[in-house]
Amino acid sequence: MDKTKIIDGKMVSELIKTKVTAEIIEIKKKNYRLPSLTIIQVGDNKASSTYIKNKKIACEKVGIICNALTYPQTISETTLFNIINKLNQDSSVDAILVQLPLPSHINSEKIINTIAIKKDVDGFTPQILGRLMLGHYQLLPGTPKGIMLLLEHYQIKLPGQHVVIIGRSNIVGKPLANLLINASTTVTVCHSQTKDLSSFTKQADILIVAVGKPKIITPEMVKENAIIIDVGVNRDENNKLCGDVDFENVIPKVKMITPVPGGVGPMTIAALLENILYLYYQNNNS
Repeated sequence: MDKTKIIDGKMVSELIKTKVTAEIIEIKKKNYRLPSLTIIQVGDNKASSTYIKNKKIACEKVGIICNALTYPQTISETTLFNIINKLNQDSSVDAILVQLPLPSHINSEKIINTIAIKKDVDGFTPQILGRLMLGHYQLLPGTPKGIMLLLEHYQIKLPGQHVVIIGRSNIVGKPLANLLINASTTVTVCHSQTKDLSSFTKQADILIVAVGKPKIITPEMVKENAIIIDVGVNRDENNKLCGDVDFENVIPKVKMITPVPGGVGPMTIAALLENILYLYYQNNNS
């Protein structure tokens, strides 16, 4: 495997964590209270529990206080509203994160919209996404932000590039498309209803795949020397972690590619840590 082709999210995320740690050391020196994140989990979804555990470890490593609140699957929407409203009023909480997915009897959109903008660490409230579309933003959703930071670190020039995004979620595809339009790229967004997907993927200078289907992107779907960002986290037939891209077979053909694991995942968490720090400063007018 040609390691010069690897876009190393683990390494870049460590650089970000080092910066965040240094800032928190300065906060400690001044005897100020530390930044804090509260995560809400409903039910015991295994994947959610793993994500929360990773976020908690990352927070504690850099010196951020992280409280994870777990509630039963049967919690009512009203009770959850009240919990979030309480946290909105609590001045010791800088950032609130509701771990998705929520049970089907709870309207996720309504719950996300209950989070105060000044505490919305995921950047999913309509106001933040609206500002993002207009190009006015300080805080960005974690995964799109992590991807932009990766492209920046590797000095991948964006203006004029044709970026093809597969996936149109509110969490990754849509915000990322707006960020890349604002960065002067030409953006094509594909999804489950796109006809002849490979006719689009083969045009991509930069291909970003966020569909959650193992190894859906094969070598013949990729342009020679393309750059690939793989957002997918799946298990293959051997229960081994893999992305949406057939990494082993695609890597010889491309210029650069993110691995799974070790690509976009660590960057999402690093971006989250930066967002917590940003909200802490905003909420404390420091």
